[in-house]
Amino acid sequence: MKQRTKEIIILWSKRVAGTITIVIWIFAIAKISQIEVPFEQQAGYCMFSTMMIFASLTGIFKILEYFEKKSN
Repeated sequence: MKQRTKEIIILWSKRVAGTITIVIWIFAIAKISQIEVPFEQQAGYCMFSTMMIFASLTGIFKILEYFEKKSN
């Protein structure tokens, strides 16, 4: 595969991963806000889910950056 093609695939993979992550995060926050518990308990769920979702995105980006550097 050509170098430019690899770069484009990695770039679009990052964009798609970021978009999917934002959609999942919004969905998770919306579901958590519908739980009938006090806000103090919802805040913990929100923080944990946010940390886990964006940690996954960070991992995906690190893997894609590894492949990007490897292909250069």
